[in-house]
Amino acid sequence: MRFLPTDEQSDFARTLRALLGAADVPAAVRAWVVGEHGPGRALWSRLAGTGLFALAAREDCDGVGLLPLELSLGFVELGRAGVPGPVVETAAASVLLSELGDQGPAKRFVPGLAAGEASATLTLPGGSPYALDADAATYCFTVSAKGELRLAAGGAGTAGALGRAGGPGTSDAVGPAGTAGTAGAAGAAGPAGAGSWAVLGSLDPARRLSVPAGGELLASGPAVTAAAETAARWARLLTAAQCLGVGEALLAATVEYAKQRTQFGAPIGSFQAVKHRLADTLLGLEFARPLLWAAALSTKAGDVAAAKLTAGEAAYAAARTALQLHGAVGYTQELDLSLWLRKARPLRDAWGTPSACRAAVLQARER
Repeated sequence: MRFLPTDEQSDFARTLRALLGAADVPAAVRAWVVGEHGPGRALWSRLAGTGLFALAAREDCDGVGLLPLELSLGFVELGRAGVPGPVVETAAASVLLSELGDQGPAKRFVPGLAAGEASATLTLPGGSPYALDADAATYCFTVSAKGELRLAAGGAGTAGALGRAGGPGTSDAVGPAGTAGTAGAAGAAGPAGAGSWAVLGSLDPARRLSVPAGGELLASGPAVTAAAETAARWARLLTAAQCLGVGEALLAATVEYAKQRTQFGAPIGSFQAVKHRLADTLLGLEFARPLLWAAALSTKAGDVAAAKLTAGEAAYAAARTALQLHGAVGYTQELDLSLWLRKARPLRDAWGTPSACRAAVLQARER
């Protein structure tokens, strides 16, 4: 098995990195936080121009085929740049619709998602009840435990209102006062223009959570359940890729800071304790990388869970290292570092908490 990207795949990743490096992504993130989605959508449009979202759509739906490895490479770059919005959910929605076996919903929604003309968020059985950025996404899809796929009312491309946030808690969601989300917790008020939508905050202020309710029935039955399982694996895989990118960005920023910050007349990066901390962080990320590529090649549930677990923990460890070595300046919101620091833990827990991923790995080994 080969774990190195081909030249073509590496060129694609470099193209994305150059595009994102030239864009003012931190400004788009800060605008997204206050509900101004224009800069983020403009960034999405440029990403779509590279064919990124077409990698999650079949050719008969204006895509280039379901290519998890290439898409994972791209999502590492999205994580490294800190791109806001439901990028994972948009790709997973394309996979869900493509795998239904019913051409109706796929023909209706996937071409727009693949072209970057529309975005989507979704909730799936066994996952979080919260839909990410439903107030900004064009479509909000839900799949119930009974296997019903619905287009929830409330997305930017639909009319109506989302249900008030208040489902089972996750570590991602926090209440208006910053308390951990619990059953019955009230959602924070949405931004101007969000109407009556209830939006719950996250540890990452760029992640806005809502609970979708009702909506148009698109399909139902065992095919929906099977497609939802496939989409959930893709969402977990792409979140793992984002985690790896976030961890790499945090490590790079911390290394640069350690070279410049001096104590006792010497850069702090010259201290052995600091070197060891940075080396441990690097090792964690490098151990996660081959697991991610292996999971992208196989897309088996156990492999994907192992990649998500390892990449998520590595990113969270990178965040803790960055926070410690930056000292008090690491806490300040004015520093762009905070945009990545606050992503690490929500991404670690999104689409599979560490305990859920460990259980999935063990379950796969027992089969």
